[in-house]
Amino acid sequence: MTVRRSAGVLLFRGAGERTQVLLGHMGGPFWARRDEGAWSVPKGEYEPDEPPEAAARREFEEELGLPVPDGELVALGEVKQSGGKLVTVWALEGDLDPAAVVPGTFEMEWPKGSGVVREFPEVDRVAWFDLAEAREKLVKGQRVFLDRLEEALR
Repeated sequence: MTVRRSAGVLLFRGAGERTQVLLGHMGGPFWARRDEGAWSVPKGEYEPDEPPEAAARREFEEELGLPVPDGELVALGEVKQSGGKLVTVWALEGDLDPAAVVPGTFEMEWPKGSGVVREFPEVDRVAWFDLAEAREKLVKGQRVFLDRLEEALR
């Protein structure tokens, strides 16, 4: 069985207690009525022959419709999520206006079993959160990246 891999960029701004991170609320009908635990680092899956850093940059741009800001990526490592997917994330200090985001889309059958394929945004909202609020919003399996970011900023 092939391991699914995903890579992303966690954009941050500010320092110390004023550090904020940019998260995207996952799009599609499953997440529509959820808030806590329904936000994610901008990321996406990639094939084994694509370098993870290149995938992280590509997925950031595909999900948000904006280029990755200039700057040095800081590796935050890899985490195996509950579903078995390996997620690799880099932190990047930068800024962008959430109102400028033009999210990519995906298609899925909805309602399930209906035969109707609909298009949904990859993310339906993007916002800046301080680290404490981000811990509540972020999908549980990605919260460790906030700890690693804090450690990297010390």
